[in-house]
Amino acid sequence: MEMTKAGKVHYLEPQLLARAGISAQGFTTRNEGVSRVPFNSLNLGANTLDASSSVQGNRSILARAFGTKLEKLVTVSQVHGTDLLVIDTPNPDYTHFQKLECDGIITNQPGIMVGVCVADCVPILLLDPVKKVVAALHAGWKGTAGGIAVKGVEALVSLFGSDPSDLLAAVGPGIGPCCYEVDGPVRDEFIKGEGCWEECAVETADATWRLDLSRANVHRLLEAGVSRENVETTDLCVACNKATFFSYRRDKGETGRQMGFIMLK
Repeated sequence: MEMTKAGKVHYLEPQLLARAGISAQGFTTRNEGVSRVPFNSLNLGANTLDASSSVQGNRSILARAFGTKLEKLVTVSQVHGTDLLVIDTPNPDYTHFQKLECDGIITNQPGIMVGVCVADCVPILLLDPVKKVVAALHAGWKGTAGGIAVKGVEALVSLFGSDPSDLLAAVGPGIGPCCYEVDGPVRDEFIKGEGCWEECAVETADATWRLDLSRANVHRLLEAGVSRENVETTDLCVACNKATFFSYRRDKGETGRQMGFIMLK
């Protein structure tokens, strides 16, 4: 992934998806927005204590940077689950989706920017360049253990006829195993959900583990049939990079949200 800029927005751009040439996508940083401390400055999360006018202003900055309008930037109310919103027809109003409780958005509609907000959790972007469908998924530990990456791929296959081997995926920056210590209940959920615990967690003390969310989601994508050469990742840890990213755990909950976004051109 490469750090780049569109308009005022600094963002990480996954090169695999960019080379396909049919979508705009990326993972935002915290910089170049209008929010004040401690949400400074490009806070895109509505579920924070930041002023709603600042969040809307930041979302407008993001939308304009990619040639679309605020009302065509679609987000949902994320609840750390695995339910998905599918938008497969034009809609006169997308704003009502903001109250819908789910953790991923899929669309085949051009000009609609779909996004998930994160501040430790991993954002995942999917692109089918053949069927021209995109998805944005929110994968915290609960969503990862529950297989939201698998469910996203399965939805593209069942609803749009995608071939998993055609899919391109980008797993964006989240909290790294260097900073993410979890306990027994998290381990239990991974094991119950067949969430590749042994491959992505290292025990550091009695009943505590360092969890690699990015690696876990790559494993789930491969399990769903996505080719490894079609998955792009980054080793950036949001908790380690305070000047660039928000982190809920690092900032003890008083922080903003970056966004993983994608839009068919």
